[in-house]
Amino acid sequence: MGIVLKNILALLPENDTDSIQETSIYIEGSRIVAIGERPEGFREEKVIDGKDRFAIPGLVNCHTHSYMSFMRNVADDLSFMDWLFGSIDPIEQQMTDEDAYWGACLAILEMMKSGTTCFNDMQMNIHQTTKAVKDSGMRAVICRGLVGSGNDEAGQVRLREAYEEKDGAADCDRLTFLLGPHAPYTCDDKFMQIVSKEAKKNHMGIHVHLSESESEIAQIKEKYGCTPIEMADKNGLFDVPAIAAHCVQITENDMEILKSRNVSVVTNPASNMKLGNGFAPVPAMLEKGINVCLGTDGAASNNSLNLFHEMNLLALIHKGVKKSSQCISAKENIRIATINGAKALGLDREIGSLEVGKKADIAILNLNTPSLTPRNNLIAGLSYSANGSEVETVIIDGKVTMENKKILTMDEELVYKKVNEIIVRMGLDQKEY
Repeated sequence: MGIVLKNILALLPENDTDSIQETSIYIEGSRIVAIGERPEGFREEKVIDGKDRFAIPGLVNCHTHSYMSFMRNVADDLSFMDWLFGSIDPIEQQMTDEDAYWGACLAILEMMKSGTTCFNDMQMNIHQTTKAVKDSGMRAVICRGLVGSGNDEAGQVRLREAYEEKDGAADCDRLTFLLGPHAPYTCDDKFMQIVSKEAKKNHMGIHVHLSESESEIAQIKEKYGCTPIEMADKNGLFDVPAIAAHCVQITENDMEILKSRNVSVVTNPASNMKLGNGFAPVPAMLEKGINVCLGTDGAASNNSLNLFHEMNLLALIHKGVKKSSQCISAKENIRIATINGAKALGLDREIGSLEVGKKADIAILNLNTPSLTPRNNLIAGLSYSANGSEVETVIIDGKVTMENKKILTMDEELVYKKVNEIIVRMGLDQKEY
């Protein structure tokens, strides 16, 4: 299907930054085939009028747990370990495969409606998130969360499940896979070594939580005599392309390791603040040349999956903490949420920017909104004034998945109905209203 975005303002890459130009974007199949001049022989089947519209690369959410969306607002105002082991883990133990599917569907709805076209997910119930991705037209990178101690059978079962899920999704090129050792406090050193060997053998990357809280730092220091990042490095997790989520409590040496080992760091500002864990030193990481990308974490801890909200927080909190209005610019911010995320996922040749030959993963914003009026600096607007409600149309893999704010690939009302049934069954409907 040929699609043309006609005479539209577009955020286009220009050297190591971005600029805004009025142009036309031509899509054929799953890819952008031309920007500007109409390609010879192009036949459009659909024209999207670009008047008062702004096309940006689809946002890339580099760390979340989509199944958790039905846990939104059920475990709040708790310390990190109380939140995780006292509230969330018991809910997860009750969760069925169907619950995980509908949770992922709800997460995808929220992300798509706010301009996210790709997410990196760590989950527990194999085949469920992948099914939701297939059904919805979304793009995702998936890993089955791995927990283990040495060569124990439980860890081996989870590894087998990870491969089973990967093999079962070979028919969908919108899905790719990583191995996901959960964290240093749930994976011991021997199990990390096993996962590292598996990743190298199967040419897979790794997605892991690292240095999220002070309690984690203290626990790993007592047990292994090092930081979580040093532990991960010593046990081979950085021998393959790695994505480290959080990295809030880190040392200068930790940053040197992350840089030298080309580890991408996913900062999750809302979740880290809400759980009282602090702020990742993003400006310092950027100065060192570490690839920093953006995530929401799960809705159980955020409680939103809206990357515009995260961009706004990312830009503002570090300016305040560093007392520097220039430590993260608006132009840096949008790249952190797009091309940096694509690079972290190994997909930067396919997504993350609007370029000829790349996949057509595009969010189109309506400029006739209070938040983006006046139109004097739309790049700044993406960081400081947009809130995600401006997203009107979404294209993923060359297919329109949302148009005029209507989701075309999912039954939105059915998703809400199913999620509300889940929380009633689990007794999570507190009804405090």
